[in-house]
Order: sequence, then structure tokens, then C-alpha cells
Amino acid sequence: MWKGVSEFLGLRRSTVAVLAMVILVGMGERMAERFLPIYLIALGGGAVSIGLLNGLDNLLSALYSFPGGYLSDRLGYKRALLLFNLIAMSGFLLVVLIPRWQAVLLGAVFFLSWTAISLPATMSLISRVLPPHKRTMGVSMHSLVRRIPMALGPVLGGLCISLWGERDGVRIAFAFAFLLAIVAALLQQRLIEERPPEGEVLPEKNPLRLLRYLNPSLRRLLLSDIMVRFCEQIPYAFVVVWSMKRIAEPVSAVQFGVLTSIEMVTAVLIYIPVAYLADRSAKKPFVVMTFLFFTLFPLVLIFCQSFKALVFAFILRGLKEFGEPTRKALIMDLAPEHRKAGIFGLYYLLRDTVVSVAAFGGAFLWMISPVVNFLVAFSFGLAGTAVFALWGRDHTETR
Repeated sequence: MWKGVSEFLGLRRSTVAVLAMVILVGMGERMAERFLPIYLIALGGGAVSIGLLNGLDNLLSALYSFPGGYLSDRLGYKRALLLFNLIAMSGFLLVVLIPRWQAVLLGAVFFLSWTAISLPATMSLISRVLPPHKRTMGVSMHSLVRRIPMALGPVLGGLCISLWGERDGVRIAFAFAFLLAIVAALLQQRLIEERPPEGEVLPEKNPLRLLRYLNPSLRRLLLSDIMVRFCEQIPYAFVVVWSMKRIAEPVSAVQFGVLTSIEMVTAVLIYIPVAYLADRSAKKPFVVMTFLFFTLFPLVLIFCQSFKALVFAFILRGLKEFGEPTRKALIMDLAPEHRKAGIFGLYYLLRDTVVSVAAFGGAFLWMISPVVNFLVAFSFGLAGTAVFALWGRDHTETR
């Protein structure tokens, strides 16, 4: 029975090891990261510091993605993931030791790196270990497991804030993140099978030389994805501020953690059935649906002035994961066989470098008006969804 279940879910020893690592590192990270805007305010930082943090998140995700792919191909998964964990741990420790908003931004340079720098390696591993008809399921399992700490972490982080306040509570959450990252590093070194790079193609150091491998289908997906991520990132860092400080009936830190859990539970419930269907049909409709859910969230948020109303908004936000694993699997399908990690890293390098502008700009739109921030985000999402719906291509179609 277990063999049949593991085969259906695309589970192998290496993928199970990665999933365990994702839970541990993610749990610590999400206990603290989601409340960083509140922590910055408590330390004396303003809206600009929040915008800088969100912009750094996107910019560093872009800058770290390609080196993550290159290092994974060059060093192998095992050594590369250990290096990535050590970098994140140094950022956690910096925030714990120095309670200043400038230290938070400096620490973010390190702890925001883990997801971005490890993602190309993870996607490449999945595409190598699993057959093509199981890749969407494998990516979906990775996305599903990531949502476990996303759901539980903010609740635990909210409890830390309730017990020790907005300043000490966040620092204590980062201390837990540091300890969990140590456990994750020990487990990944024990469980992940060492796999030397396959094939005769050497890793490419220069991302510009990989541009020729971005076929027209990938370019259309990238353009649409950029506009939809503008929709997500313009208001992203301010959702917690809107919910806890600006609406008619502000929510508590614990309630906001519950809202985040609702979002993640919604995503978890749809991952496996959508992956099963997407592996057996065209991927484009699923990607269009996820872009549409991204688009609607900031518009709906304008009308949410209480906890009950925000529950509906965060269910909608959870539905944005409807086709996210499918989109990642589509990138891997469209990438050349011996360049998958590099192309995945290049895709995110290009996307997040551009989108970081939106994250920085979101702060200035917020200072004009929260409603202006949300409406501009909605307009970008609408444009991106329309572009992919009209001109996007599936991997089964002519490239």
C-alpha cells in the first residue's frame, strides 16, 4: 500500500529528504519573516524601510536564483544545500543579536536567500529523479509541504509576539529559526543521496549565454508572470499592516497568523487533485486560473474591514496556488534537458529583478493611499492574465 501511495505522490528518498528540510527551515523562517513589517515599525523604521525589505526580498530572490542553479550543478545538491543553510543561519543570528531595523535589512540579505537559492536545485532534482508524467506531482508535493510551515509558522510567531511583545517576540522567533536550521542541515547531510552532475554539459557561469535557450513559449510565460508578480508584490508587505493597523476592526497578531494558516490550508487542499489533472492534460488552463486568483486578491482586500471578511480574502489568496506548481513544472518542461537548473535560475533572475521594482514602488503607492496601492496591483494582474490567456502556449504546443 505504501509503495502505491509513494509512487502516486512521486516520492523518492532524495525528494523526501528535501521535503523534511523544507519543513524545518521553513517553520523557523515563517515564524519570524511574516511579522518583519511590524518589527521594523517597532524598531523605528517607517513605510520606506518596509518597502526596502520587500524590494530586497524580490531583488535577492532574483540575484540568488541563478547562482543557486549554477552552484547546485557545480557542487552537487548535498554540499550546495549545506552552504545555502549556513548563509540563512548567519542572517537569523544577526537579527537576534542586533535589535535595530538596519540590522534586519542586513540580515535579510542572508536569510532571504534560502528559498531562492535552493529552488533551482530542488526543481532540477525533481525533474531528474521523476519521470515526465510525475513532475507536476513532484513539484506539487514540494509546494504542499512548503505550506505546512507557512500555515503553522505565523501562528507560532503570533504567539511569540503575544507572549513577549513585538520586539522581543520576533527576536525569539528568529532564535527558533536558527535552531531549526541547524537540525535541517544535519538531516539533509544524512539523508540526501549524493548525486554527481550528469551529462557532458558543464554548468554555465554567464546567464547571458543562456538567453538563447529561452524559447518563445518561455518568454511569453515570463512576460505574463512578471506582470502578475507586480500584482502580488506591490501590496505584499503591507497586507499585514492593512490587517493589523488600518481596517475598521484591526486583527491581532494571532488572528493574522490564523488568516495565513487559512490561506495555506486552502492551498494544501487543492495541490494534489490539481497536480493529478495537470499531469494528464494541458497545463495552460491551470496557469491562467492561478493568475486570475492572484489578480482578484488586492481588489477584494479593499472591501475587507474585519476578521470575518478577511477570512474570505485569504481563502481567495490560497486559491492562487491553484496552478503555481503547474507553472514551475511547465518551466522545467520547456527548458532544455541538460540546462534545467540554469534555465530555471535564469527565469527567476529575470523575473524577480524586474518585479523588485514593484516591491520598492509599493511603499510610495501606499503613502499615497492603500486603495491606490491595491488598485494599481489589480490592474497589473489583469494585464498579465490577459496576455497569457491570449498568447501563452502549453508544452505540448509548437514552441
